This record gives sequence, structure tokens and C-alpha cells, in this order.
Amino acid sequence: MATTASTRRQFLSLLGLSAVAVSCGTTATGATSGNGGTKTLRYQGWAGQVTLPELAEDLGYLGDVKLKWIGNTISGPQDIQSAATGQVDFGGAFNGAVVKLAANGAPLKAVISYYGSDKDAFNGFYVLEDSPIRTARDLIGKKVGMNTLGAHAEAMLDIYLQRSGLSRAQIGEVEPLVVPPVNTEQTLRQKQIDVAVLGAILRDKALATGGIRPLFTDYQLLGAFSAGTYVMTDRFLKENPDTARVFVTGVGKAIEWARSTPRGEVVARMTDIVKKRGRNEDTAPLKYWRSFGVAETAGRITDKELQLWIDWLAERGDIKKGQVKVADLYTNEFNAASSSSTTGS
Repeated sequence: MATTASTRRQFLSLLGLSAVAVSCGTTATGATSGNGGTKTLRYQGWAGQVTLPELAEDLGYLGDVKLKWIGNTISGPQDIQSAATGQVDFGGAFNGAVVKLAANGAPLKAVISYYGSDKDAFNGFYVLEDSPIRTARDLIGKKVGMNTLGAHAEAMLDIYLQRSGLSRAQIGEVEPLVVPPVNTEQTLRQKQIDVAVLGAILRDKALATGGIRPLFTDYQLLGAFSAGTYVMTDRFLKENPDTARVFVTGVGKAIEWARSTPRGEVVARMTDIVKKRGRNEDTAPLKYWRSFGVAETAGRITDKELQLWIDWLAERGDIKKGQVKVADLYTNEFNAASSSSTTGS
């Protein structure tokens, strides 16, 4: 389907435009100060969810560094574009989107993993219980709803179709569509799409309602792995190294706190955070939270977590082979939590 391929290319080109804006000198407004760096980090949240930085701040792990919420996002690529152009001080996305943005010249560094897939936290591709879709070939000509294009969900779909033996032309006939996460379940049930990509709280809420079944999951495809990282610009890290260290280490501690604390306590804490921030959000879905899915201790980043997507993008022709070196993409320098034990709060 030509329109699908065109849409994918247009989306990926947007990442390049963001990178050009940064390389031409776009800087953060008010992000840094001359005396030891900023103590305020601007960021985007996710409606009805508690991000790891928000959890870290509530647990007291960010010390005198404060978060400043400027709005919500529904897309990792959009979030890291905002970080690249200085609208926020950190952003998080699927590692493939991080690779793509870096390949287009954005001076960014991944500093800590923040989500992934494990037996409790995974993204599944779900169909209605009575759907005729049973195999990858059944997806030809069908619509797959996901939160954004060119990111985690589309990558998993691509890998699933490739491993199932579909040709590139056949893969092009499977149509990924952007559907806001909070509407994805309803859109599937109304049969406006054939497959819904659901993860975390929204997945478990949909499963509890019933009437859907998984076609496959990313955990089945790749096992346990960290899938996304928070990024900061090289300039921000150079001008605010102490703040970056507090932030990254605090997020790392929050990862381990959530991993080692009874699930009920984590859910209660996150519910309290959502209520306190007063954004008129429904807290009921939080009861389905199970895990952040981060594979490595305190979110430490490894080569393999990014190399997989360098290879994937090169195979698709979105970047050139050798265009990106994995060592240039990330640093664990600011993550003191990955080499020390953490305590609860």
C-alpha cells in the first residue's frame, strides 16, 4: 500500500527536520543558568500515568531538582523531538526513534532506560475474540492501530511479519494507523481497526473487560529487554552535569524501588501522585500496573539495546550502514544508581 509507505517516510523525515533545527542552533529557553546549572527540568507527561521521573521526585530521589510539567504527549518520537529542539529538558522514546534522530544529526545522548518488556510489562497485538486473523499472512490488507508510526509498535510489527516470511511488498500492504492510546481499545471493539497494540495499564484493562485475544507480543518476539531511553542534549549535559547526574541517578533508584516494592504499594503511591497533581485524570486504570519492564539494574544502558535498532533501520533503508555508531548514542556516566544499592522511601 503506497500511502502507508509514504506516511512512514514522511514521519521519519520529521525526525530529520527536528535534528536540523537543533544543529542550526536551536537552544533551550531558560533551561540553564550560569551558576551551577538549572535545578528545574521541563518535561511532558502521559495522561493517567506516572512516569519514572515523576515517581522519583515523589520518592525524594531528585533532591533539590524539580520537575516542571508543560503538558502531555502520546508519542515517544514527539517527546524526544521536543528535547532535541529545547522545548523540554529530557524526553523518552523507543530506542529506534533515538537512533533515527541521532542519525539525522541531533546532538543527543541516551542517559537511562525507562521502559521495556518482560513477563508483566509488554506490548501485545490484540484482535477481537471472533476475528479471523490467526497468522501474519492474515494481516495483509488489515489495519493495525498504534500510538505512533516509526516507533516501538511498528518495529515489532515489522519484525513479526519478517520472521513469518512475508515479503517486503506484502509487509507494505499491512496498514499501521495512529490511534491515541486511550482510544485504541474502543476503536478495536468498534471494528474501525483490525488489530490494536495495547500495553501496560491499557492492555490489562482491556483484557479484564474480555472479548479480545493476543496475536503476538513483543516479549514473545524478543524476550525481556529494555526498549526505550530518556535522552538529553549534549549541550544540556555539558552545562548541567550535576543536575543530569541527580536526575538520572534518581530515576535509576525509582526503577529499583518499583522493582523491589510490593506491587500494591507501588500502585498506591502512583495513585496518590495522580490525585495530588490535579490534572482531572482517572486513577482507576492504575490498579492494572505491573512493571516498568526495564531489564538492566537501575536502567543501565547496554550496546545491544541500541544496536538492534541500528541494524533494523539500516535494513529498512532508513539509515545507511555505518552511519551511526552505538558508542556515540548513549552514556551511563550520570547513572550512579546502576553501581550502588538503592533504598526505599
